[in-house]
Amino acid sequence: MGSSDWDALRKQARHLENDIDLKLIAFNKVGTGSSSLNSAASSPSDTSPLLGDHVFESLSLEIEQMLDKLSNINEKMAEIPGTGAAVMHVLQRHREILHGYRQEYLKIQANHTTRMEREELLRGSGLGGTTSLSSPSTSGLSRRDMYLKENTHLHNSSSMVNDQISIAMETKEHLSSQRQHMKRFQTRMHDISNRFPMISSLIQRINIRKRRESLILGGVIGVCTILLLLYAFH
Repeated sequence: MGSSDWDALRKQARHLENDIDLKLIAFNKVGTGSSSLNSAASSPSDTSPLLGDHVFESLSLEIEQMLDKLSNINEKMAEIPGTGAAVMHVLQRHREILHGYRQEYLKIQANHTTRMEREELLRGSGLGGTTSLSSPSTSGLSRRDMYLKENTHLHNSSSMVNDQISIAMETKEHLSSQRQHMKRFQTRMHDISNRFPMISSLIQRINIRKRRESLILGGVIGVCTILLLLYAFH
């Protein structure tokens, strides 16, 4: 398993995280809307509460399966040998997201259970509290939707920032690796030059001798030229 497997698992984790985020929003809407459905049901059969509970239970089961699948993907990502701090940071971020989703899921379930118990008490007491309970619930739905949308935007922004941080850390590691390679290359060249000082001195002597021979040859050619000119004019 290598970087390609890591990238594939990370894409699966991101896709599954987005799906869970959307499912949690729908799950929360069903949980908060169940009270209004129960309070609005006036028929003895109570078909609307049963339908709301069925949707809530089906979403609950689906989210649990998705959370388990995301947990398995995170475990597979942890089994891949890491290449640096960036990989560990990304893996830790995915684990934190999974933990946050589990906490949100349990919180919605607990709120739903508390709400259902309270409605059962109000219904059993014979008071008209269920009708009065529906009005603050319905009025608060729009406010909850705004909070959920804002939470979604913050989550997406946080994911983008974490991706940019991961890219910057990976770039830093690559630059540090290149710097180490350059330092090793310079050290080797320096060692080679220190091991063979005789070669450099021999090359210097050869260059000095070539220059001296060039000067002597030039002087001989000049003297011969002068002698030829003198002989020609005589």
